[in-house]
Amino acid sequence: MSETIKKLYREFKLSSVAVDNATSVFLLTFMILLFGIQSYQNMPKEQYPDASLPTVFINTPYFGNSAEEVENLVTRPLEKEINSITGIKTLRSTSIQDFSVLIAEFDSDMEIDDAVRKTKDAVDKAKSELPGDLDEDPSVEEINFAEIPIVTVNVSGQYNMDDLRKYAEYLEDKIEEIKEVSDVQLKGALDREVKINVDLIKMQSLKLNFNDIETAIARENVTMSGGELINNESRRALRVVGQFSKVEEISNLIVKAEFQKPIYLKDIAEVKYAFEERVSYARSDGLPVIALDVIKRSGENLLSTADKLKIVIAEAEKTLPEGLEVSLFNDLSVYTRNEVNNLENSIISGVILVILVLLFFLGLRNALFVGLAIPLSMLTGILILHVFGVIMNIVVLFSLILALGLLVDNAIVVVENIYRYMQNDYEHHAAAKYGAGEVAWPIIASTATTLAAFLPLIFWPGMMGVFMKYMPITLIIVLSSSLFVALVINPVFTSRFMKIDIKSTDQNLAKRKTRNVITGFILMISLAGIAHVAGVDWMRNLLCIAALISILNHFVLRPASFGFQNRLLPLLEKFYNHFIRIALKGKNAFLTLIGTIILLFVAAFIFVASQPKIDFFPEADPLYINIFVDLPIGSDIEATNKIVRDLESKIKKVIEPNRHIVEAVLTQIGEDTTDPNTPPEPGVTPNKARITVAFLEYKDRDGISTKSIMEEIRSEILGSPGVKISVSPNAGGPPTGKAINLEIIGPEIDSLLVISDKLIKHINAQNIPGIEELKADTELAKPEVLVNIDRGSARRYNVSTGQIASALRTSVFGKEVSKFKVGEDEYPIMVRLNEQYRNSIGDLINQKITFMDQNSGKILQVPVSSVADIEYSSTYNAIRRKNTDRVVTISSNVLEGYNANEINSEIGKIMLDYDLPNTYSYDFTGEQQQQAEDTAFLSTAFMVALFAIFIILVTQFNSIISPFIIILSVVFSTIGVFLGYAASGNDITIIFTGVGIISLAGIVVNNAIVLIDYINLLIQRKRESLGMDSPSGLSREVVKDLIIEGGATRLRPVLLTAITTVLGLIPLAIGFNFNFFSFVSELDPKFFLGGDNTALWGPMAWTIIYGIIFATFLTLVVVPAMYWLAYNAKMNLMKSLNKSG
Repeated sequence: MSETIKKLYREFKLSSVAVDNATSVFLLTFMILLFGIQSYQNMPKEQYPDASLPTVFINTPYFGNSAEEVENLVTRPLEKEINSITGIKTLRSTSIQDFSVLIAEFDSDMEIDDAVRKTKDAVDKAKSELPGDLDEDPSVEEINFAEIPIVTVNVSGQYNMDDLRKYAEYLEDKIEEIKEVSDVQLKGALDREVKINVDLIKMQSLKLNFNDIETAIARENVTMSGGELINNESRRALRVVGQFSKVEEISNLIVKAEFQKPIYLKDIAEVKYAFEERVSYARSDGLPVIALDVIKRSGENLLSTADKLKIVIAEAEKTLPEGLEVSLFNDLSVYTRNEVNNLENSIISGVILVILVLLFFLGLRNALFVGLAIPLSMLTGILILHVFGVIMNIVVLFSLILALGLLVDNAIVVVENIYRYMQNDYEHHAAAKYGAGEVAWPIIASTATTLAAFLPLIFWPGMMGVFMKYMPITLIIVLSSSLFVALVINPVFTSRFMKIDIKSTDQNLAKRKTRNVITGFILMISLAGIAHVAGVDWMRNLLCIAALISILNHFVLRPASFGFQNRLLPLLEKFYNHFIRIALKGKNAFLTLIGTIILLFVAAFIFVASQPKIDFFPEADPLYINIFVDLPIGSDIEATNKIVRDLESKIKKVIEPNRHIVEAVLTQIGEDTTDPNTPPEPGVTPNKARITVAFLEYKDRDGISTKSIMEEIRSEILGSPGVKISVSPNAGGPPTGKAINLEIIGPEIDSLLVISDKLIKHINAQNIPGIEELKADTELAKPEVLVNIDRGSARRYNVSTGQIASALRTSVFGKEVSKFKVGEDEYPIMVRLNEQYRNSIGDLINQKITFMDQNSGKILQVPVSSVADIEYSSTYNAIRRKNTDRVVTISSNVLEGYNANEINSEIGKIMLDYDLPNTYSYDFTGEQQQQAEDTAFLSTAFMVALFAIFIILVTQFNSIISPFIIILSVVFSTIGVFLGYAASGNDITIIFTGVGIISLAGIVVNNAIVLIDYINLLIQRKRESLGMDSPSGLSREVVKDLIIEGGATRLRPVLLTAITTVLGLIPLAIGFNFNFFSFVSELDPKFFLGGDNTALWGPMAWTIIYGIIFATFLTLVVVPAMYWLAYNAKMNLMKSLNKSG
């Protein structure tokens, strides 16, 4: 072959080397299949990614102090040092009675270990400014959002609390033996204690005090080593055993002896071994339960951990008594397995649809070559992800679905081009080398542009960025793998096994093919049966699906494809040739461009006029409904329980008609009652409760909407007098805060409370529809009794403030004076006044402080009332701060059917006219703040993606004009998005629609790049074949014919890549759930439409589908028109320059 002819052909070095070393490539392919499958099976699986920022929790107890005292003495000094740490994003603090809590959130690029270390250093610096009488040093801990319970094990039955606790602890011990479990937290179980309830009158009449009781117990409850005895050359340990073994021993303890008459503890107190005072309740469907929250170790496989847990429980139940019910609640493995299975089936559905399209367009043999890219690219990507420690989750799985239609694009281009060379009678090896080489750089450029679109998403800041980062990572790895498969593996397989279809009228040949297909079908079904018996389910399913496709292809697709290829496709190509020739004639190309620009504005206008609902995050039917109940601060646990019982009855009434879709109703009072979208509160909250209604999975709900049930519950229970209630669905994805979250910031807490109260009333007066209930998170409502000491009187009576405070605290709260051992367990011995006295203000203030006078040696008794008076007051339930400023937050949920953006916009208008005092300001935070930040990022990411694509294209084409044409095609593709959403009425979601448009930018360019590159190649070949060096040497009519030829040649690949991309996404977009595994094994496909995955990922899928459909028209018509206009403009400019020269 002459050098001149060689120049007309391209080779790509890597592809040519692969074709010449086929055996090595076959071995590599086998290894990818083997290790890829193994990696997928071994990858840990989670429902969601670990979407957490580096966050540190600082907790400091300071008992006996009000919220204001805790803020001034503890919170402020800690804030001062922590706020100076480099890389801190937000510092929030909550000061309540007895506790200071700080939450430091750092920038996402900081390692959590560094954040914890820096925080500990800051806390150490602040210790010199903290009170010297702190009960404990501040604790600094990482907040690990991955360490949440994967399942709650509820233990219930007609047993007393001792027995229930015993059985629950037995299960706890068994579960903790599972190595993947890091912790098991027991909740709802009452601990026992030894109660020494003192009779105040008797104690005072005998001139005793609490210290006397404590000293007597400490003196007797002793086990001590006495050393070792040496006797007859042996050593024997000596121990004095004096610990209490019976409660009676404590009752019979001598507290004091006067005039040789002993005073026993039972003479002045009631001593009993009983349960501690109840501070919480836990119920499941109205029955008391003890709950075990099971937390797995970070990085362990959720599904295998849950499977092992269920085995352990099943084994343990064999030894547990009848009537004891052990049930699982909030089992994340069930939801994860279902979502993973649904996404896996969406992938399988997409793969089957793509393969059917390939079979239809390309025939069996070529479809197999292209289809080879799907498993090899995915398995290569999964192998790499596994090596880097990525956990399989729904974001990764969706990314594989999105990649499904894209990863065959490169293979289609390569295989189609190689096939075209073979049709032109090129030898197989040469055809593989030239076919791959001719399109290598265009598909490298097109893949690079796709990756450039996704690359900015890796740098998405904040919680949403941590959640979504696995999408660009997965896509970049899988699409890069598809490029490798297209340029290395596909050329090798086509060079060895591709054959040109030769038309034959031989009836015997057709019969032989039919026989071969039937034989192959029988063989695959037989092998599937063997795989079933061997327990290799994936192989059984694969063989069954392959067998069905082979039959479908031979008897349906092949005849239909023959008609399409020989009749319809030539007509389509002829029509396209005629249409594009008209589009390029005269001023038609210019009119096509102007018409497209006008259509862009018209589509945008129609889109805006349709007023689509805009959400921040997709709203699915909730799997859970949380009802948060908030009684006035200071409410007793029993008062809260009474109210909650009434609410439970109302909820039961609402759900009764649909009880078959409700898994359980779990009630928690006093513990674990905090809304996940609000800052956590330490300690118990006897005035708060949470009722959780858990539903079955979407596929098991018979199409019943849980949103409507949530609204029925809301309308039934809201408005209960004296109770604040909010009803929220479970949050899908990372936490974003309340839909309405307005922060009022200022220096004085009293003024903040007044402003927030007036503002709530003012907003409510505007009657904005859709607001559930506006609530401020800080109130001056916590009742308290202040004991004011008259220091002068106290000095006269020789009584200290510490003595009074200690006596009152022991009287009411109690004091642990020792331990009572039962078997291997230890229980506190608590001394306090009996209930009659400790709940009486009069008895408490009139009690006598009994002590020995140091001067006279006499026992003195001084009534508290003689040196102090009492004052009834209210204090703050909490003082909250953000970045060292005091803040009160007004928040609310949004009712179903209303748009949070519109409501916040109305509130924003109100705030513009609202007159806040100087030094006070407001800020919309929570979901609104997150939405503003993420919208700004996505807008920037889109522009960065376009710029990166443009740079790559300039490098590829060494031109400005061609990249400009391709970028315009990306912008024009949004016409399809605008019209699609306007026509369908689908909701817009800021996150997923935004990401869909960015993804579209990377996808749309592919066909345009290959088309323009091919047109350039045709022009170059034409010039070289005619021996022309000047670009202007060819006539315009010749160039127009070459543009038309390029479009016609690329017609089938463009249609094919568009159809495969769309069909790959369709199952997820419409919620097509067809379980191929159960269909094969049980003949039950468990088919249903919709689901949580569709609600979550559907907006992104539809965005890409709408854009791709219109982009196909752009590629085939508008891009050639713009190319023709650009070529004409370039020629005219060169002609003008030549004339002027």
